[in-house]
Amino acid sequence: MNLQVIRTEILGEYLNTIPEDLPKVFEALEDAEISTDTFSFYTSVASVYSSKIEGEDIELDSYIKHKKFGIEFLPDYTKKIDDLYSAYTFAKTNVLNKDNISEVHKLLSKHIVAKHQQGKLRIHNMYVSTPDGKIEYVAASPYEVASEMEKFYSDIALLLKQELSIQEVFFFASMIHLVFVKIHPWNDGNGRCGRLLEKWFLGQKLGEKAWFVPSERNYYEQHQTYYKNIRVLGLEYAELDYSKALPFLLMLPNCLKA
Repeated sequence: MNLQVIRTEILGEYLNTIPEDLPKVFEALEDAEISTDTFSFYTSVASVYSSKIEGEDIELDSYIKHKKFGIEFLPDYTKKIDDLYSAYTFAKTNVLNKDNISEVHKLLSKHIVAKHQQGKLRIHNMYVSTPDGKIEYVAASPYEVASEMEKFYSDIALLLKQELSIQEVFFFASMIHLVFVKIHPWNDGNGRCGRLLEKWFLGQKLGEKAWFVPSERNYYEQHQTYYKNIRVLGLEYAELDYSKALPFLLMLPNCLKA
């Protein structure tokens, strides 16, 4: 495959390390009994925990009461999670491509960025900082974001056409997540979007069971390790070392361990 930004140099090492029972464990995934035609438990789980990674103060039990049973909370408590829930719902029934990725960002960022920034690539420098204000990552230059994202979209289109084993699907889903957050194309909402893209690719290649994978919850429960594994690639976009990506890539299949 002639991929441009999605990397493959450690695919062999990944395939030798990934849990051998991945296909069996994946096939055993089932939807929760609480889900209905109008309510998805696992979409709620994904939306809540992906939001909690970003610092949102929301509890799964409260959100389920709100989403399934219509119990009212203050709007500020649920609105960003509702937006992300809508984005996941959209992804489940739409093709993973450039236009729909933009649409997903519009949905999930309704209460995060200004309307004119929703679904639009950033035009400013982007730095990821630690809580104490230290720069821990310098994202792709605004002058290269558009070209890097075009390569990203092209790579996804190519991967969607390829016959891949389930192990390879998991590898490329995680790599899509990682490359996306390293480009950091939006003004905000990059983490939420990257985690959704990972799940979306799984869903496109593996079907409905992919949406039951508890990846977002696992990332939240190990969020220090999650960020550490993202940071280890390097400080600046142009100098990223994807040979160090294995610990991050293994977090997705490992979330299916009992």
